[in-house]
Amino acid sequence: MTGTAAPPSPEDLIAEYDAERPARRLPAGFSLAATAVALALALYVLWQTFFPGAVLPYRMVFLAVALPLVFVCYKPRRRSGDRPGAADWALAALSLAVCLYPPAVFDDFIRRAFDPTALDTAAGALLSLLVLEACRRTIGWILPAVCLLFLAYAYYGGYLPFDWLLGHRGYDIDRIIASFTMGTDGVYGVPLDVAATYIILFTIYGAVLDHSGAGRFFVEVSLAAFRRSRSAPGRTVTLAGFLLGTVSGSGVATTVSVGSVAWPILRRAGYPREQGAGVLAAAGIGAILSPPTLGAAAFIIAEYMQVGYLTVLGYALIPTLLYYLGVFLAIEIDARKYGVRAAEQAGPPAGTGTDGPEPAGDGTPGTSARAVPGIGEPPRLWPLLRRFGYHFSSLFVIVVLMALGQSPFRAVVYATLLAFALSFLDREHRLTPRRAARALAAGTLGVLPVAVTCAAAGMIVAVVTLTGLGLKASSLIVGVSGGVLAVTALMCALAVLLLGLAVPVTASFVIAAVIIAPALKDLGVSDAETYMFIFYYAVLSEVSPPTALSAFAASAITGGNAYRTMLATWKYTLPAFLVPFAFVLTPAGSGLLAQGPAGEIILATAVSALAVAALAAATGGRLIGPATVPVRALCGTAAVLLLFLSPAPALAGAGVLLVAVALHLVTRKREEPS
Repeated sequence: MTGTAAPPSPEDLIAEYDAERPARRLPAGFSLAATAVALALALYVLWQTFFPGAVLPYRMVFLAVALPLVFVCYKPRRRSGDRPGAADWALAALSLAVCLYPPAVFDDFIRRAFDPTALDTAAGALLSLLVLEACRRTIGWILPAVCLLFLAYAYYGGYLPFDWLLGHRGYDIDRIIASFTMGTDGVYGVPLDVAATYIILFTIYGAVLDHSGAGRFFVEVSLAAFRRSRSAPGRTVTLAGFLLGTVSGSGVATTVSVGSVAWPILRRAGYPREQGAGVLAAAGIGAILSPPTLGAAAFIIAEYMQVGYLTVLGYALIPTLLYYLGVFLAIEIDARKYGVRAAEQAGPPAGTGTDGPEPAGDGTPGTSARAVPGIGEPPRLWPLLRRFGYHFSSLFVIVVLMALGQSPFRAVVYATLLAFALSFLDREHRLTPRRAARALAAGTLGVLPVAVTCAAAGMIVAVVTLTGLGLKASSLIVGVSGGVLAVTALMCALAVLLLGLAVPVTASFVIAAVIIAPALKDLGVSDAETYMFIFYYAVLSEVSPPTALSAFAASAITGGNAYRTMLATWKYTLPAFLVPFAFVLTPAGSGLLAQGPAGEIILATAVSALAVAALAAATGGRLIGPATVPVRALCGTAAVLLLFLSPAPALAGAGVLLVAVALHLVTRKREEPS
């Protein structure tokens, strides 16, 4: 008997393309044990939020629980079985031992940081290897290979001429391992601290929100918001991606979650496979560029700059508006270009209880991909908001509490408690003790890949701090660029994109922040502008050729060509690639980060919005009607000039755009009779 192969499930796609998701589907007994340990860690983190202890011992205990869980929840190889083997349990036991050794002798351990014993060095070396193996299991071999390359530089760099650009005094293995594991610059550094505080609390919040039915509601409200116009399907996908991103926190997971229900709508509306996949990928990646949660790297920005997380949200607000302006304009253009029509989703009525299968036994965080299949024709918007609009309240509570002076940790915990309480308004999704425990465990398991990534990235930070590599790399970049800010910014953007092709967003941001960021700072760019510039390019690596994980996942859903899907995604996300240059290259660009006088902020936003509109016309090939090549070239030139935000280039850009519009009207009028 022959037949076509079944399409991949959302869970399979997330496991294949998302570099930060658990991969094993544990059998029932193992799943229960992993869930219990993850629940205990979640409760410990919540306790630490309100009754904080010493910082470094907390990070050590956090890793002592998280690292063994990785070896239980992740396969050593793709084809390995779901049942943990003897080697997995042995590695988990070793992880527990070497992580609990430092807090057991904490005071003496810290005093020996510059004169470690043989046992300290052996335990530290073993911990470093275990972190690299855990990192390999979760996100692949490239980041561990990069860490080993930095380790080799720290050891062998002493053999380079000291007056050579990258030479240093040289360090023995004891000193290197001590910098990795006996201070706050290595494995237990700021990246791991962010994972153990900010990120895990937000993943727990996202899991509770999802288990309370918010993921399903966000898709339904998106379907209900846009029902009639020809561009409604594309707008629906974009809005759903933005809302679901607050739950998943991952570009790939959001893409798959939205795509599993929205691609049939896009297909019936007339979207080609590649263009539909481009919309899905752009919607998914936009979610982690946007407040109120942003991506994990945004929490690291707050920690590096020693500012409140609400301040970082303010930095991201205007770039987010510009990003979605570009996406919506591209959707409007494509709706006319491809003859897209309004489409409704067919299926069983919403609210019938078809909520997809329960999360897998491995405790993997429930994603909306498991919640949205079965949602049928959307209800009317206002009745839906009246009945289930309370799901938005916890999102607002986070922002309001931080504005009132609460720490992000407590704000998200209170929001989680509110989401838990409000779940009882929906009989189908009320968080009974069993479901609540599952949600807490799912949130903890969801942070495991980020935790080991941050621990590994901390080893790179330790080498950079030990050897002074950051300043040397900065001098190299500035020297090659001739000290020209525009060239330096372009080189930094390309470096971050290339780095992001190899390692996940969080790791690429951490590495770029210590190696690449000093080059921009040396040329007078502020900390906020520098870190946000790097943040955007680290995130955008997920939609950048040749890897483009979100685009690959979207093409797997639609069956489209992966390469053409990447190009389509790039077109939709192009404003996010160019706008960061606007707040780096000119003093007025700080207005895009909501810094400076109100008039400057409004003017910078208006000029940038005009640039995004010109860019959409250039890439989409349409103004009032189809645009000719000269018109598109003029629009592209105008967009680049406008994004400089300085008076002279902005006026020139506005003039070029007026010429483009005039030329378009003239040529369109000539072509109308024929």
